Amino acid sequence: MPSTVDKSSTCGRVIDISLRHWTIARDLGCAVALYVSFESSLPPLDRGGLFMAEVTNSTFNRVPSMQSRYRMNTYLDVPLDGKGKFYLIITLKEGVSELIASLKIFEAHKVNVAHIESRPSRKEGCYDFLIECSGGKEDCDTIFKLLNDIADRVSVHSFGPERACRDAVPWFPQKIKDLDLFADRILTYGAELDADHPGFKDEVYRKRRKIFADIAHNYRHGQPIPRIEYTEEETNTWRTIYRELRRLYPTHACREFNHIFPLLEQNCGYSENAIPQLQDVSEFLKECSGFTVRPVAGLLSSRDFLAGLAFRVFHTTQYIRHGSCPKYTPEPDVCHELLGHVPLFADPDFAQFSQEIGLCSLGAPDEVIQKLATLYWFTIEFGVCEQNGQRKAYGAGLLSSFGELQYCLTDQPKVLPFDPEITATTEYPITSYQPLYFLAESFHSAKERLRSWALSIPRAFNFRYDPYTQRVELLDNTEMLSRFVHDIRNDLHLVENSLKKIDVREDLGGKPNSEG
Repeated sequence: MPSTVDKSSTCGRVIDISLRHWTIARDLGCAVALYVSFESSLPPLDRGGLFMAEVTNSTFNRVPSMQSRYRMNTYLDVPLDGKGKFYLIITLKEGVSELIASLKIFEAHKVNVAHIESRPSRKEGCYDFLIECSGGKEDCDTIFKLLNDIADRVSVHSFGPERACRDAVPWFPQKIKDLDLFADRILTYGAELDADHPGFKDEVYRKRRKIFADIAHNYRHGQPIPRIEYTEEETNTWRTIYRELRRLYPTHACREFNHIFPLLEQNCGYSENAIPQLQDVSEFLKECSGFTVRPVAGLLSSRDFLAGLAFRVFHTTQYIRHGSCPKYTPEPDVCHELLGHVPLFADPDFAQFSQEIGLCSLGAPDEVIQKLATLYWFTIEFGVCEQNGQRKAYGAGLLSSFGELQYCLTDQPKVLPFDPEITATTEYPITSYQPLYFLAESFHSAKERLRSWALSIPRAFNFRYDPYTQRVELLDNTEMLSRFVHDIRNDLHLVENSLKKIDVREDLGGKPNSEG
């Protein structure tokens, strides 16, 4: 059922739109394929002058590469043409007329359309359309208002450094596979080293870093993580660090860490003689808490890194620090990741706390991301807790540094109770020992405090993480809330039934209930 839009204007117009097999897609529950082409005379878009917008669904996903400049410390996407980029999600009733009427709005206001996707909506008899546009705030406001007169529902999402519309929110991944879209967007290091890096003049070391970077860049979700054959020099560096830290852990690390670390030695090959493989570590964590690891070439932006935690994914490096400075690294390396971070990701309470920070980051404004990154720094990186009246370390930055691990338990640094409101705005040094630490009563109490603080995040929606589909579900309509309530009722029914069985066993004097 092809249809052609009026071609009278000269800028920002959609030249041809073909809707194939609308009725077949409806009957089979498949998404509609849209093919969009642009006149070559139009200004170049960041995804090319000619683009075939293929639909994504649960079994097929085509995502074009993005050619953009990325700012340090943020995930903001700056298009090459200098215009703001925003994404609209509109829900239209089944049929072609409403779609064509919607696209004519873009044409009339000369707003470039770079990409369109469609899929069946959760609302019966409707389709959801994702439309990528290029324009300014006024364009976005105008389009938003006009589409609301046609569409059943309109929402705006933005990558731009200036929010294109007051209703826009930063893009965030909604399924675990979406992490592939930014896992290679590192801010520093990777294969390239700064002049003051210990390995800058070591050609052999630089070549090794290139190998690790290529592995990370080529990795995709669901693939096994390639195994590394570490060199003798790399293993010797690992051994130096492992021996020193292993000696301190029993007296300086928290009890959860000391419970898990021997299990890593038994199940993942942790020892002073070998650097563990990420695939083995990921499988172990998956069984313990649902967390997994995936390789990354270097430092990610705060927004990207925290988004991974929302899906219980920890981005970890595979390279090791330069052998000339085993006690120092200007960047996270495999020693920091495997010795500092990994053990506690196997603890259910810590895993939940980490995921809570990640979930808070999804769709949050940039100023909130900065606060969450600071919370992460003072907890997951440099957190201390109290156990049996003694201060213990649980932060990865402490547990992977034998110097600061000893220092943090002395009377030298200042220690304050963990309060997210205060912690989130506290400044910290990155090149010296921390002068201040925040003390958590427990991972559970820290998680509850974080949840209370998160209520202040300015966001127009709530969502939940579905561990079965590994997706984030927006709780922005009554249908989604009804499904959520249904799941809660099922869980409560299971709890009620289990309590009844326990009562029966107690009535029988602790004997098993033969009726099941």
